[in-house]
Amino acid sequence: MDQPSAPVVRKIIHIDMDAFYASVEQRDNPEYRGKPIVVGGSPEGRGGVVATASYEARKFGVKSAMSSKKAQQLCPQAIFIRPRFAVYKEVSNHIREIFSRYTDLIEPLSLDEAFLDVTSDKAGIGSAIDIAKAIKAAIKAELQLTASAGVSVNKFVAKTASDMNKPDGLTFIGPSSIGTFMEKLPVEKFFGVGKVTAGKMKSLHLFTGADLKKLPEQELVRHFGKPGRFYYQIVRGIDNRRVQPDRETKSVGAEDTFAFDLTTLEEMNPELEKLSVIVSKRLEKNEIKGRTITVKIKYADFKQITRGTSLATAVNDADAIARVSKSLLAATFEENQRVRLLGVSLSNFKEPDLKRSAKDPSVLLLFPE
Repeated sequence: MDQPSAPVVRKIIHIDMDAFYASVEQRDNPEYRGKPIVVGGSPEGRGGVVATASYEARKFGVKSAMSSKKAQQLCPQAIFIRPRFAVYKEVSNHIREIFSRYTDLIEPLSLDEAFLDVTSDKAGIGSAIDIAKAIKAAIKAELQLTASAGVSVNKFVAKTASDMNKPDGLTFIGPSSIGTFMEKLPVEKFFGVGKVTAGKMKSLHLFTGADLKKLPEQELVRHFGKPGRFYYQIVRGIDNRRVQPDRETKSVGAEDTFAFDLTTLEEMNPELEKLSVIVSKRLEKNEIKGRTITVKIKYADFKQITRGTSLATAVNDADAIARVSKSLLAATFEENQRVRLLGVSLSNFKEPDLKRSAKDPSVLLLFPE
């Protein structure tokens, strides 16, 4: 009788470019090298948020998605640069071509990071560590940029590993090391655990993976809902998600939970504007536009609703997103409501199938005549 075959141990690499936009700007503009560069936003005028900061700026605490004004307060000497998304896209395509020399199983997460499944690599190298080294070397030689790599047996651990030794790092976490690694990992380092969730975990005296591991699955679900099941699996190094080539982006969004409940539109509208800027930057980064705008509202009693609308044309600019989001919120708002979370997202990235009017060919129709 044949014995069941052992499960295949995957070889997963997560590649994350180092301060991508800022590094491209420093590469192309020698006068920026060694200086604190902030790509995106401006401390004057409409402001905006930071898309990427160079490592020189990060030393002062400047981070992605931070407001430009806050970035300037932390680093007054920072140089603010308008993003050149066409250039970043071209560089990203070159990086993708380098990936494809080793595998066709490539799952891009954005212009500057991706998962690669090299369990069976095209070059016949065999070692995922050697493949990661070769990719990093090619990126440096051909593009004069650096990348950090994480290598492991699943996506979660590989992604976490890629952030362990930045910039220009390479971290391998093998099967025998995953348990110890996850137990020592601070909860805020878990992918998907934001500031609010991390704060809640710490209030429950859950500071590391080892602390999370002590709780049964049912208790994690009781405290954190469905994500509790994910935490239960991940802290044990279990992640069966496959690398998905050509993953299609379904929606792009951002949300925020507030330290204090908001009770008026005057308090909520500026928050929607901030979220709209973040969403706009993410859309621009991926060079996409969306037609359907959705607002997510969570009340103090944890009741949650969403309201959305579809536009005639796709958009990605912050003003349009904010304008529609505020109108959606106003249509649902009632006095004495206490809101603890707001979210904004865009979806429906395909343009509608427009037809021209038979009566006037210069007119495009959303619906048949």
